[in-house]
Amino acid sequence: MPWRRKSRSFHLQLQGAIGTLQSPFLFLFTNYCHSSTSTLEDARFLTNNFKSASFTRLHVAIASSNHVIHMNPLPSRVHFNRFLSALVKMKQYHTVLSMSKTIELLGISHDVYSLSILINCFCHLHLVDFGFSVFGKMLKFGLEPTTVTFTTLINGLCIESKIDKAVEFFDDMVARGYQPNVYTYNVIVNGLCKFGKTNVAIGLLKGMADRGCEPDVVTYSAIVDALCKDDLVGEALELFSQMRNKGISPNVITYTGLIHGVCKLGQKNQALALMNEMVEQNVLPNVYTFNVLIDALCKDGMVSEAQNTFNVMIQRGVEPDVITYTSLIDGLCISDQLKEALALLKEMVGRNISPDVFTFNILIDTLCKKGVVSIAQNIIKIMIQRGVEPDVVTYNSLMDGYCLCKQTDKARKLFDLMVTNEIADIFSYNILINGYCKCKMIDDAKELFDEMFHKGLVPNAVTYSTLIKGMFQAGRPQNAKELFKDMCFHGQQPNIVTFSIMIDGLCRQGDLDEALTLLKAMEKSQLKPNLVIYSSLINGMCKVGKINDAKELFSSLFEIGLQPDVYVYSAIMKGLCQQGLMDEAYKVFKDMEKVGCLPNNCCYNIIIQGFLKHEYLPKASELINEMVDKGFSADDTTTELVVHLSQNNDLILSKLRNRSEASKAVQ
Repeated sequence: MPWRRKSRSFHLQLQGAIGTLQSPFLFLFTNYCHSSTSTLEDARFLTNNFKSASFTRLHVAIASSNHVIHMNPLPSRVHFNRFLSALVKMKQYHTVLSMSKTIELLGISHDVYSLSILINCFCHLHLVDFGFSVFGKMLKFGLEPTTVTFTTLINGLCIESKIDKAVEFFDDMVARGYQPNVYTYNVIVNGLCKFGKTNVAIGLLKGMADRGCEPDVVTYSAIVDALCKDDLVGEALELFSQMRNKGISPNVITYTGLIHGVCKLGQKNQALALMNEMVEQNVLPNVYTFNVLIDALCKDGMVSEAQNTFNVMIQRGVEPDVITYTSLIDGLCISDQLKEALALLKEMVGRNISPDVFTFNILIDTLCKKGVVSIAQNIIKIMIQRGVEPDVVTYNSLMDGYCLCKQTDKARKLFDLMVTNEIADIFSYNILINGYCKCKMIDDAKELFDEMFHKGLVPNAVTYSTLIKGMFQAGRPQNAKELFKDMCFHGQQPNIVTFSIMIDGLCRQGDLDEALTLLKAMEKSQLKPNLVIYSSLINGMCKVGKINDAKELFSSLFEIGLQPDVYVYSAIMKGLCQQGLMDEAYKVFKDMEKVGCLPNNCCYNIIIQGFLKHEYLPKASELINEMVDKGFSADDTTTELVVHLSQNNDLILSKLRNRSEASKAVQ
């Protein structure tokens, strides 16, 4: 049992701990012993202050205790207990332990209440084993523990993440005939929920009434919050209704948990409805409630709604914190409102809310992705000036920005600096490898890839996929294939992106059979091909003249429940046009609109080029007019074909040129 008698060595440890913990009290105690009481407070005031435990400052408490321990007779145990309880409320746990030792030396015996206070202090100091030692002392003295004593120890076990022992001790408490109260249940339920044992917590909730203890809002809120964190929002809402039917009013924790839960499921409107409901019920949202909702709205692109919620937050007197501003800045960056995001950073600083590394990283990453690296560098300078240390994410974002601006030399210098300072990670390598591949510096990319192994870093699926794509684009398909084999050999499972790159690369090389073999391997690994892969395969089949296979594959998509996208339609139309099957190509073109897939600029150019190449000029002219009316423009190939083939080219060319110039002006 947890309160089994401890060994002598354990008791020596306990005495040692108390001895160590005495110092804060003894320091103050000694100081006050050498000062006149009258210079601090009137003696009568100190006595009354001690007995009523009405102090709010530690030095006043020490002065009062210093005064009363010299009184004759001494105050009662009750007064000392009240005094110690007041110190506990001030979270002066070390001082309580030291003071308790002093009281003991004065010859004042412990009672259940004083020992329970000691147990509580040990539990809050993460010394629950010492708490159990005091519990053993209580039993040895023949003192009867109370429900509060048991509850305190259960809480101590939960604080130290010893949830199984907490449950065992709870069961033992019941077996010994002690009646847990609602606070006991709340402590154990909260502990169970915190450590993912929500089902056990629900079982306790159901058994509470049978044991003559009704759950309260704290009990229900803990379980509702846990269910929402486990994505069991339906069960949480059911429990929420059950709670209200019992006449228990939800509190801010209940509502916040539910709002968080429905937000995770993408049900933002329901979250807003819950927020409105809690306000109507006079339950005031706190900063955490607002933060949960604002963050969810921002991540869903509903930035204006998030800003409205932010304004409501301010109006209600709830002070935003760094999390609030960081979420809003993130939302503005996602919705391409960079100017507003920077203005919000300024506002945040103006409110004396210090941006943290996450806030700065969001802005730096967005600026770098937009190619505005110079402003990103300025933000990093501000970040350092404010005492916020840039981390690996900061430097990775900056390196990515350099790569996007094709400044690979700067990216490499930064990377080398990161390696020297031992902060480069797998993402750092992936970013620079991708930068080299984009700049067609494939040998540098491969060299960096090889360096990873020497540094003890294992390339991941992103590393391999990036380099494989780079090899195909550099016209080195054999190297790409070798990398794919190497990836599998090293136990790195290719993902859907890797297979997409491989199949597309093979199809572009005319290696259709190899691409189809890879498709089968992919299906064996339980990965479902996506539309990108089907588009590549249709292109590959058309490239080698297997138009019937392409048509069959295209038709099969509908049978397996996949709706082709504009890229798949473009691929099959292009193949049909190349084979001169213009009626079929035009039918596909018209059918895509019927199923809600609107043709884009590429689709119009493919079908128009098909008709022009096969000299269906009236139809081509009709489609050119339609294309221009829809705001699309001809590409260079279409324009050249019109020049060479159209008998009525002056009118058509004029229309195409006007549209092309208008399009460039918009860009």
